[in-house]
Amino acid sequence: MKKLFAICLLALLALIPSHLQAQEVETLVLIDTDMGKIKVKLFNDTPQHRDNFLKNIKENRYDGLLFHRVIKQFMIQAGDINSKDAPIDQHLGDGDLDYTIPAEIVYPKYFHKRGMLCAARVGDEENPERASSATQFYIVTGKFFTEMELNKMEANEDYSFTPEQREAYMFESGAPHLDGKYTIFGEVVDGMKTVEKIQFVETNRDDRPIKNIKIKSMKVVNK
Repeated sequence: MKKLFAICLLALLALIPSHLQAQEVETLVLIDTDMGKIKVKLFNDTPQHRDNFLKNIKENRYDGLLFHRVIKQFMIQAGDINSKDAPIDQHLGDGDLDYTIPAEIVYPKYFHKRGMLCAARVGDEENPERASSATQFYIVTGKFFTEMELNKMEANEDYSFTPEQREAYMFESGAPHLDGKYTIFGEVVDGMKTVEKIQFVETNRDDRPIKNIKIKSMKVVNK
């Protein structure tokens, strides 16, 4: 009887379309920078952001762009389409394509712990729907929070942290004040040492690194 059940189960699995099975596998992307490599996985439950990011990669949109905004104990940001070959004194951060991506905020499943890949966007006043930039993204580095600090945020700022969030913010670091406000569409799986190196570079008053940090290439990888 057990053997018959196993055969039936295999038969049922065979009936599932291969493209549905493939969707369970998360796409891996290798970001090659001047300071090292960063590998990220893209989440399948933020499909519009995943597909847009992959489109940009296929079009070589990110090759040569800079990490134009870097803030210690917070995040590193890239994707300004005007940053390629930009003079060192040029203000960056406004370069984008002529469309946005509808918000796909999957919260509290995804929150702003260390290593999360997130979509940048224009602020709520101009963008109440919280639609994302077509090209700009950031990777969270964050800082460590005490239990008392998290309790204070819950009391004063209308937050409600899950046990997983609390553990991550206390022992891994993160940026909880952004939770539920920005789309998180991936996560670093290798190369956080590179992210850490980037976050500690010297920057100017606009948070742009004094020495350019370039994305040499991005490509989809198998492992």
